[in-house]
Amino acid sequence: QVQLTESGGGSVQAGGSLRLSCTISGFGYTRKCMGWFRQAPGKEREGIAVIWPAGAKTFYDDSVKGRFTISRDNDKNTVSLQMNSLKPEDTAMYYCAADRYYGSCNANMERGDFDSWGQGTQVTVSS
Repeated sequence: QVQLTESGGGSVQAGGSLRLSCTISGFGYTRKCMGWFRQAPGKEREGIAVIWPAGAKTFYDDSVKGRFTISRDNDKNTVSLQMNSLKPEDTAMYYCAADRYYGSCNANMERGDFDSWGQGTQVTVSS
């Protein structure tokens, strides 16, 4: 199992940008799909972006497509989420997650497919 630590959250005005980072330790992460999820108060945790193990393929939820970019550096054990054109509705706790199995991502981004989670980092976007 891998251990995940997120950083980079904060408060920003609408239209601004933030970059979230996830530092990873543990065995096997480079062979796993990695994802970013978010959870707003009173709502379910939802998958917003996933990246395949080699980093060549990504998938995004429609709510963030064209504004957010997920990337990974397997040599530096990091996964990042660049968030541009932020909106108040992006306000949430953001979590980094690792798939429970080796191999490709599931574009459905089901929470149950991931078994390693960070503690989360808060993103607040004001209008």
